Amino acid sequence: MVTALLGIMVVLLLLNFPMMIPLIVAPFIVAMIYLPNLDPSIMVGQLVTGIESYQLLCVPLFIFAADIMTSGRTSNRLLDFVGSFIGHIRGGYAVTTAAACTIFGAISGSTQATVVAIGTPMRKRLLKAGYKDSSAMALIINASDVALLVPPSIGLIMYGLVSGVSIGDLFIAGIIPGLLVFLAFSIYSIIYAKVKNIPLTKKATWLERLNAFKKAILPLGFPVVVIGGIYTGAFSATEAAAISVLYALILEGVIYRSVHIKQIPQIALSTGLVTSAVFVLVAGGQVFSFLINLERIPHMLSETVLGSDPSAIYVLVIVAVFFFIGCMFVDPIVVILVLTPIFLPAAQAAGVDPIHLGIVITFQAALGSATPPFGVDIFTASAVFNRPYLDVIRGTPPYILIMIGLSVLLILFEELSLALL
Repeated sequence: MVTALLGIMVVLLLLNFPMMIPLIVAPFIVAMIYLPNLDPSIMVGQLVTGIESYQLLCVPLFIFAADIMTSGRTSNRLLDFVGSFIGHIRGGYAVTTAAACTIFGAISGSTQATVVAIGTPMRKRLLKAGYKDSSAMALIINASDVALLVPPSIGLIMYGLVSGVSIGDLFIAGIIPGLLVFLAFSIYSIIYAKVKNIPLTKKATWLERLNAFKKAILPLGFPVVVIGGIYTGAFSATEAAAISVLYALILEGVIYRSVHIKQIPQIALSTGLVTSAVFVLVAGGQVFSFLINLERIPHMLSETVLGSDPSAIYVLVIVAVFFFIGCMFVDPIVVILVLTPIFLPAAQAAGVDPIHLGIVITFQAALGSATPPFGVDIFTASAVFNRPYLDVIRGTPPYILIMIGLSVLLILFEELSLALL
């Protein structure tokens, strides 16, 4: 049955169907062939079950808030602020890029949105500062992966829905790993700039820094409100999403006036299109999960791949490999929805903390998103920058190696995920 399920999905993908079709159609076909006595209405009911969770409300809200800020002036204000303090040091513009991607990732929760919002203005600045285009694009693609680790990460939300783990706890757990990625990329950027002798840029005056800070203080308040509110227990992740929309509307529509009220319906339409695609994937993931659990496929796979009594470290290594490879070929949301139900029971049986597991999984999703051949951020960058595929991936290997090294640390030391909880 597993062979048939995977075979049908591969055939449909080769026929150029979008991923949501194989994810839904394959389980229905397999159920009709191998489980003829199963009432089809049960499978249909699983589609509805997949999207009825109250926690899913935070997905369109966070996306809507990010779309509003992307349409406004937030990204440029963040870039100007960070650049005014560190742009003059060796590698300063690269560090500025990593910092801006981290901050905007804490606003958008999406790697692709971060590539668009930060990559578009920052690529021009990096080229002007003396960086090769391939190096600039590689930095932008990989630094944007932090958006999957820090709140309000869409990846963490998806894992929370599938696993039943608190999304608020996952948000807090992702902060340290996200900051580690930023720190590692910053160190590499400084070393790279010294080796390649990237020219220094003019140092900003304290007056210029003060003006940049004044312009950026309100955008910087966005992650403070979301993370601070969840961490202190003032509101849940879903409530934080609603507050973020109000914050974005006031910031861009009333204070900056960079988004006109007439633009809101168009922005909402864009959010609706993205949300509908996510929700269809979630519904399909629920059907897929229901079928494989009904046939005890996770149990059989864990016995085959993991053995009868695996250690926690061994389980995490296998999970990391499967998710990393999966996200190299398929959208991270799909991989999280499909593979999490398979490995979660075995991980829990081995004593792995489900929050730590979620961070390891999401870290691999972030890594795979920027890894050839089919990392989603690569194609986003290729479209946004209008550059050939090979040019986009040419500078990525050092960042991939850094992320793999951080993955090893994350697997070995669960405190990196759980220290703030």
